[in-house]
Amino acid sequence: MFSKVYGVGLRGIDGCLVQAETDIQDGLPSFVMVGALAPEVREAQDRVRTSLKNAGFRWRPGKVTINLSPAGLRKTGTGFDLPIAAGILLAEGLPAPDWLEEAVWIGELGLSGEVKPVRGILSMVLEARRQRKAFCILPEENVREGLVIPGIRILGIRHVRHLAELLRCGREELLLQGQEGGCQEEAQLEAYAVDYEEVQGQYLMKRAAEVAAAGGHNLLYIGAAGTGKTMTAERIPTILPSCTLQERLEISRIYSICGLLPPDRPLMHARPFRSPHHGATVQALTGGGRSPVPGEMSLASGGVLFLDEFPEFSRHVIDALRQPLESRKVVLSRVSGRYEFPADFLFVAAMNPCPCGYYPDRRRCSCSESQIRSYLGRLPRPILDRIDICVSSSPVAFDELRGKGKTEPSAAIRRRVEQARERQRIRFAGTPLRLNSQIYGEYLERFCRLDAEEERFFRRVYEEREMSARAYARVLRVARTIADLDGEEQILHRHLCEAIGYRRQEEWNWKKTE
Repeated sequence: MFSKVYGVGLRGIDGCLVQAETDIQDGLPSFVMVGALAPEVREAQDRVRTSLKNAGFRWRPGKVTINLSPAGLRKTGTGFDLPIAAGILLAEGLPAPDWLEEAVWIGELGLSGEVKPVRGILSMVLEARRQRKAFCILPEENVREGLVIPGIRILGIRHVRHLAELLRCGREELLLQGQEGGCQEEAQLEAYAVDYEEVQGQYLMKRAAEVAAAGGHNLLYIGAAGTGKTMTAERIPTILPSCTLQERLEISRIYSICGLLPPDRPLMHARPFRSPHHGATVQALTGGGRSPVPGEMSLASGGVLFLDEFPEFSRHVIDALRQPLESRKVVLSRVSGRYEFPADFLFVAAMNPCPCGYYPDRRRCSCSESQIRSYLGRLPRPILDRIDICVSSSPVAFDELRGKGKTEPSAAIRRRVEQARERQRIRFAGTPLRLNSQIYGEYLERFCRLDAEEERFFRRVYEEREMSARAYARVLRVARTIADLDGEEQILHRHLCEAIGYRRQEEWNWKKTE
């Protein structure tokens, strides 16, 4: 006999509907699975056969053929075990319920018949809803995650022996058993373990972080080891605006696919902070594999990607940042197709000014000029051109370390950042722009217009410092953000001065390499 049930697979971070077609005929006993299957999917035949046997199900000896369609789409993951088991029971003669075409089945089977959780439930349930399915049967451990998606009913199943009971239910009975999606817990305020209140001194670094967070500007810290570069950077998520529901869902989808979603939380509430080691490979950063999965850039989407000891990363890894910093996405081309992963992160990097880390303090720095030039030359100009703000970190005074100075908490900084982001939202309404860091071309003249006095001042600085066109645009974008933080509609002289000051360290350092 023949049966057809529906499952959902993953392609990148998106779900794709898959038909599990089962046919059982008389003949020599065999179990054949077709349809461009990854090894873990092909192994489902052994898991399903053993779990059904141990649950007390029997079927007559014969030729079992299972086709996962569309056949040209590569199927990965272990979530096809449950639809295959359901298809076998139906092909063995169990009457098909009236809701079968409206349901999708997702789950991995253990040899004892236990239904185990799988990764990527958010993307799978979203695809089921997009395909206008009414029911989604999931492992019980995944139910809480599935309930995040509204517009579809979620049913949990713990053991394969419950399959027959479920397939005997009518539609009305199934409606009573399932839970309507969208009833997830209320949004929680982000809870961070760190706060800028703990950072003594380094007011320039904290101010630069505030400007970067307000306008979405990429940021580079330069300074000796132990001056607080990492400490300041890892607190940047605490001053970013609270995540919207759409942002939380997008972040959670990526973490669900990578198996990093906390089991007690169906949605991520805090913005991510990712800090890969400088030994990371290109694939670890961008994502990839035979069946591509997201990398560190996608895991940082919606939050901060921090690369400490920036020049120590391989040249290939640094160059891999170019396209994502511009397009806010990672595009991977494989024989099996083209994959797109989100990469909408705030990029922050930190580095020493020389190999030993003490330059320009010649009492401690023993690096030669050629060593310093070689070290700084590891960062290609195209990457530096994508970094709007560059500031130095200096040693902290003893009195500051003892907490004698007043330190502002993250909550106060976040309020100013949110107000600046709201001004940008209103200003850019009806345009493709979201943040000041994205202003380009004709929008630069439209949104960063200068009065006559500021125009003369900027012209003089531009000519004296021999700025490039890219540097000109970067200064204006940063000045626009500083004006937004001040609540000013017009870019003033003080805003330009601060924005130009964020380039002095870069100019001073990299002129050595020229």
